[in-house]
Amino acid sequence: MNVTAFEILSIAVALVSFIFAAWLYKWVLKQPSSNKRIAEVGQLIRQGAAIFLKKEYTVLAKFSGVVAILILIFLPGPIWSGDVMKNITMAIAYIAGTVFSAIAGKIGIQVATISNVKAAEAAKNGIKPSFMAGFRGGAVMGMAVVGSSLLGVAAVLLITHNTTALLGFSFGASSLALFAKAGGGIFTKTADISADLVGKVELGIPEDDPRNPAVIADNVGDNVGDVAGMGADLFDSNVASMAAALVMAVALDKTTNTTLNASMVFCYAALGLLASIIGVGMARIGKNGDPTKALNNSTYFTTGIYVVLTTIATYVFNFSWRIWGACIVGLIVGVIIGIASDYFTNDNKNPVRYVARASKSGPAFTILSGISYGMLSVLPAMIGIAFASLVAYKLCEPLGDGYAFFGISMSAVGMLSIVGMIISNDAYGPIVDNARGLAEMGNHGDDVLEITDELDSAGNTVKAVTKGFAIAAAGLTVIALLGAFMSEVNTAADALGLSGLEGFDIINPLVFFGLLIGAAIPVIFSAMLMLGVDRNAQRMVSEIHRQFKEIVGLKEGKPGVVPEYDKCIDIATTGAIKELIPAGLMAIVATLVVGFVGGVQAIGGFLAGNIVSGLLFALFMSNSGGLWDNAKKYVESGNEGGKGSEAHKSAVVGDTVGDPFKDTAGPSINTQITVVSLVASLLSTLFLTMSIF
Repeated sequence: MNVTAFEILSIAVALVSFIFAAWLYKWVLKQPSSNKRIAEVGQLIRQGAAIFLKKEYTVLAKFSGVVAILILIFLPGPIWSGDVMKNITMAIAYIAGTVFSAIAGKIGIQVATISNVKAAEAAKNGIKPSFMAGFRGGAVMGMAVVGSSLLGVAAVLLITHNTTALLGFSFGASSLALFAKAGGGIFTKTADISADLVGKVELGIPEDDPRNPAVIADNVGDNVGDVAGMGADLFDSNVASMAAALVMAVALDKTTNTTLNASMVFCYAALGLLASIIGVGMARIGKNGDPTKALNNSTYFTTGIYVVLTTIATYVFNFSWRIWGACIVGLIVGVIIGIASDYFTNDNKNPVRYVARASKSGPAFTILSGISYGMLSVLPAMIGIAFASLVAYKLCEPLGDGYAFFGISMSAVGMLSIVGMIISNDAYGPIVDNARGLAEMGNHGDDVLEITDELDSAGNTVKAVTKGFAIAAAGLTVIALLGAFMSEVNTAADALGLSGLEGFDIINPLVFFGLLIGAAIPVIFSAMLMLGVDRNAQRMVSEIHRQFKEIVGLKEGKPGVVPEYDKCIDIATTGAIKELIPAGLMAIVATLVVGFVGGVQAIGGFLAGNIVSGLLFALFMSNSGGLWDNAKKYVESGNEGGKGSEAHKSAVVGDTVGDPFKDTAGPSINTQITVVSLVASLLSTLFLTMSIF
């Protein structure tokens, strides 16, 4: 079989995932829902999410149009000095990447805002039906995202036979993901922080009390941030990992006059999606089961299926066992990183309980202990990424020149192989979070709230695990993209008769120059996003105060008195769109400046610094935020004094600090490092020939 056959196979598996997603969607729709209040609130959430997504995509469409024009003029080379069709192909591939990513996010939002109502209603019948409604709703997103990414990559390479166009497709996915994740993160944390500060801290009312004007915006935010945003993030990572692997695979295949390496990439990626389809279809929970255990077991089951399928494929198609080993190492390390993230964020584990206990002494100790454990949580993931990179490199190095970095790229493909299941688990989180709020607004009673609280706690843990997984996968991917960057530079250098790259010497002042600036970018990027949340949340808090002051009977909960939910949704939407562009542009502009000043050597240092600093910050922020969130939930469940206690007030403060950590800045950083890596690869020829130094 040649690579074309595997491309067609990949497209076929992608189509199967779409069919399966459609079946899951219909199953969710068939679940009963009869509570009028829940239906009304659910409709408000759907409308709010649709309004935000429409405004965000309108802004991003304009941005993407401008970028596409610039690509048409300058990439892969200036239009006046090269092949015009290559530039046209690159621009179309870029637009396709943005469109595919946007569609996947839209599908996820559509089903999530239906599944939340179904899960809330199902909770009346026990934990099992509610879990299945939430999980299968999330699985629609998982299948749509991975199916779209595999279909897009296979179609682009099948049509163009051009790996540089593939990088253009990946850049389209990454640029949309960067702004979608940042914008969704700013929206959701604006609403969440505002609702908590005024509702819980100031007034002492329940988390999802319908009197709070920000409560609907908070529920909308769960969807635009954790469903559309995270979906775009993992779509980007999956596309980028395949693109990096295929750039190197095609280059290696040219030296041997075969298509074996490129075939392997498509085969392993398709089998990963197939394993996720099987895993999602087999996911179950007992009548009185543990939702966290059910989600973890589904992940382990999917992992096992993937190992079996790739082992058989490697034997049948005579793929390299060394490269298979690199792929499996990445997969195993991904699972281990997930387990480590679970340890630091699960309320059944010591770190969360220690932070909850420390909260009895005041918010300062909540913050101090949470930051400390967040820092400690970085070590296992960084060791895992380093180990996977080293083992993959050494495993594949004996195969010949270029295979070492290809091994790292296949390790990233392996880590992301079960991303369909990972996204399903992640999207489950905001669905059951919304379901908990809807159950409270629908007056379902304490027994139902206990069920939804248990599902929500599992969702929080799984979201933290997913974020750790996504960050680790991005780490391996961008290391592979560093290899793709070197490959692109060397190809251009050969064509121009210039010397290429063999590596980057840290003592070289150009490399060190880039290293320092690259290390600073994730810090500045995070600060800009969190300041955006801060500014927007202050505006919303003022609006909530106004409504409680001016709307007679709102604070007392008089019948028929309803807050102006749309005002808070509008503040969150407008502010998020206003704040999302500067941070993303800053990272891209910094890459351009470093490249045109210091050339490819400086860019090598820039990417290395950006990768290390970005991974550290992303892991620390995501894990500490998840830890604070579950510490609050642990106190609210009746521990360390329970609701209304001093420990609870302190834990709410910790959660408020952690919100922009875990849902805005942290998960956005991994997209940022992917974007700058792709920009570097796409502009490698220009940096090689047009730098100042």
